[in-house]
Amino acid sequence: MAAAQTFHLLFAVLWVGGMFFAVYVLRLAAGPMEPPERVALWGRAFKKFFPWVWISIVVLPATGYFMVFEAYSGFKDLPVPYHIMHGLGWVMIALFLHLWFAPYARFKKALAAGDVPEAGKNLNQIRIIVTTNLWIGLGNITLGALGGFIG
Repeated sequence: MAAAQTFHLLFAVLWVGGMFFAVYVLRLAAGPMEPPERVALWGRAFKKFFPWVWISIVVLPATGYFMVFEAYSGFKDLPVPYHIMHGLGWVMIALFLHLWFAPYARFKKALAAGDVPEAGKNLNQIRIIVTTNLWIGLGNITLGALGGFIG
């Protein structure tokens, strides 16, 4: 159980922390760059960060379900905050899957073709999704930390 809790916490913080860095640090630092350099930087950053997100979207449900069934013998006696956390986790995964297969796929294609305006347009869509997921993720981390005290 301790290993599941540890991996669950670490991968949640890794994913959400990466989104915080992207939205509130890298985006602002890249702002003054010329568009071709900015979209290239984001392309390199996504290539390094998204594999960690893929690992997270495997580890988080696996460890989460393990803990639900190990500690509560299923969902019947699970505190309400953890039900909310469960649902929001799947919303986050769905948003990332949409990001991956829609704007990010178009972003990569535009970047490879040197179509900077199209890459920038898709980068903005990615930013909106990542910002949304960041705030959902911060809420989920809060529920995870306080859920036992408020439910």
